[in-house]
Amino acid sequence: MAQIAEDLFLLLLDNAAAQPGLDRRRREKVLSAAVLLDLAYACRIRPAMAGEPIEAGHLVALAGGWPVDEVGSAALELLQRRPLQAETALAKLSRRVQSDLETHLERIGQIRRVRMPGKGFPGRTVYCWPLTDRERVSQARAALLAALFDGHTPVPAIAAIICLLHAVDGLGAVLSLNDRGWRWVHARATEIATGGWVDETASALPEMNLAVTTSALRLALMA
Repeated sequence: MAQIAEDLFLLLLDNAAAQPGLDRRRREKVLSAAVLLDLAYACRIRPAMAGEPIEAGHLVALAGGWPVDEVGSAALELLQRRPLQAETALAKLSRRVQSDLETHLERIGQIRRVRMPGKGFPGRTVYCWPLTDRERVSQARAALLAALFDGHTPVPAIAAIICLLHAVDGLGAVLSLNDRGWRWVHARATEIATGGWVDETASALPEMNLAVTTSALRLALMA
């Protein structure tokens, strides 16, 4: 399941306008990164390391016999053709990532499509996306707040979301704080971005791959 990308998009939609937060450029890049991180957590992609025949940092597709959901399939197919720099992968995926997530989340009943009359350019229909059930986004928001303010070790999906939003200075799209609150959040998000949430036991390979790939994508997002 595309938990990181789904939860991130639901958090961005969780506002009175039912429109995703962040400007289009940052939103498309951060959603594309989230889709790639879902694949990394499933151990279907990873960044190449120094000493490999592929240039270090390029994203590489890994073999696997289990299916990928429709949100991640385009990203996996892209990297199966050839390894790509993180920046290149983000740029290619950004063209369709939001549309894919909207269709997917509507299909599984998390959001619904509502046409906004009188909005947009002639010939272009604009929609808002009200949440149909607040349970999932409420759980994601509670976990995010617990990680940022209560010192809880975040679960992998929430750690990834915090890292991605922090990289594009996008936490303001899901939080409203005063100056003191923002100083605390930025310090805590930076701490989480170091990867301290990872369980380093042998059984935590998916988490370690997620953390390494998150680091590579953070650099691309901040470039």
